[in-house]
Amino acid sequence: MSLYDIFDALERGPIGEAIRNSHWLFPVIEAFHLIGLVVLGGAVLVVDLRLLGLGLTRQSIARVTNAAKPVLYCGIAMMFGTGIPLALSEMIKLYYNRSFWVKVTALAVVLIFTFTVKHPLIRRENTNRLVLFLIGLISMTLWFTVAGSGRWIGFSS
Repeated sequence: MSLYDIFDALERGPIGEAIRNSHWLFPVIEAFHLIGLVVLGGAVLVVDLRLLGLGLTRQSIARVTNAAKPVLYCGIAMMFGTGIPLALSEMIKLYYNRSFWVKVTALAVVLIFTFTVKHPLIRRENTNRLVLFLIGLISMTLWFTVAGSGRWIGFSS
């Protein structure tokens, strides 16, 4: 079974069919997807701007990160909880869409980076400021790539 066959089967599944055949399901799910983007983006920005030294500088990085972590998790859950059903409704379109592949690749990279590099280094008390700055810059770049390529999916065929 090829990757195309898997995408085709997923699109023809009950969730994809229900969303595709409804006049209101896709836009409602998309609206919640965008709310999830705001929640996730807010959590990422507050931490990454702190790492860059551009905000909340009177608060420790650990304190900002710990406060933002539940919001980050909520945003990720909202994005996956809405993004997967949206994708299921148009899997064949996504299969041929370069922006989709950029998005899912960047998403995988940023999630691995966030939980295996960024958060462990932030928890260390003696992490160099330049390293923290670079972590914030890399994180923002990856998250902007996810958001930008996700937005570009709607503009490309």
